[in-house]
Amino acid sequence: MTWIPEAASNLAGKVDGVLLVITLISIFFFVLISALLIYFAVKYRRRREDEETPYITGSEPLEILWTVIPSILLILLFVYGFVVYKEMRTPPKDSVDITVTGKQWLWTFDYYNGKKTLNELYVRQNIPVRMIMRADDVLHSFFIPAFRVKQDLLPGRYTQLWFTPTKIGTYDIFCAEYCGTGHSAMLGKVVVLSPEAYDIWEKGIGVDDGAAVASLPPAELGEKIYKEKGCNACHSIDGSIVIGPSFKGLYGRTGVLEDGSSYTADENYIMRSILEPQEEMVQGFQPVMPSFKGILSEDDITAVIAYMKTLK
Repeated sequence: MTWIPEAASNLAGKVDGVLLVITLISIFFFVLISALLIYFAVKYRRRREDEETPYITGSEPLEILWTVIPSILLILLFVYGFVVYKEMRTPPKDSVDITVTGKQWLWTFDYYNGKKTLNELYVRQNIPVRMIMRADDVLHSFFIPAFRVKQDLLPGRYTQLWFTPTKIGTYDIFCAEYCGTGHSAMLGKVVVLSPEAYDIWEKGIGVDDGAAVASLPPAELGEKIYKEKGCNACHSIDGSIVIGPSFKGLYGRTGVLEDGSSYTADENYIMRSILEPQEEMVQGFQPVMPSFKGILSEDDITAVIAYMKTLK
């Protein structure tokens, strides 16, 4: 089917199968009932002013027929849907566990090998993955359309979903539950790698566009990080206030912190604010920014600062 997202997981075809069966049955009965309505409206219309309406008492066999057939169809649909649902909720024993944390307004992924990524999930093709999920603040919903999987994340409770990615490529992640003003910017990517490419990524070597990123000027790399790591969910570049201070004119700015002391937004202050954002809170803003320690390297932070310097 071309009118739905690409199917890129083992579960996608099964979910599409349930959808297709329900759609075809619905279309069949819609056409049948519509045709019968038109046929009966024409056949039993009043032809003359003095014509009496025929007295029809009903048909017991017919009533049994249109009760039993839909009931059987509903039972079959329930069984079919339940079989698919049960498979979707039962991860294989050899699944690779990845912990997902949703927070306003980004995703963090912690891997079995100690790696951690932000808004980008890296998985190996044809290897089942179990996502162990929780929310840090409010209700979120982790949704990958190409995999046909969606699961709510709840504060104070773990939930899970699983899938086996079958196609190499990059696919969208959305938050499907309204979670505040930055909800529409709570986006991410699933990067499905071949076994060879995944091994390279595990060892800390860039894959795919890594060479292209390395060759970018610092300010352009900083802009790329700003967009891909979720900074744009809270920090504008046009001077408007979203959740945090705008990046426009931020570098070199002076101001007052919550404790009454003053600050100057130089390289050191910006680095501290990225790594330990709760330590020096600017007056008028809430302490909602997560730490990017272990997520952004020093080179990444340098690139972000270079990008800030261009936003005068």
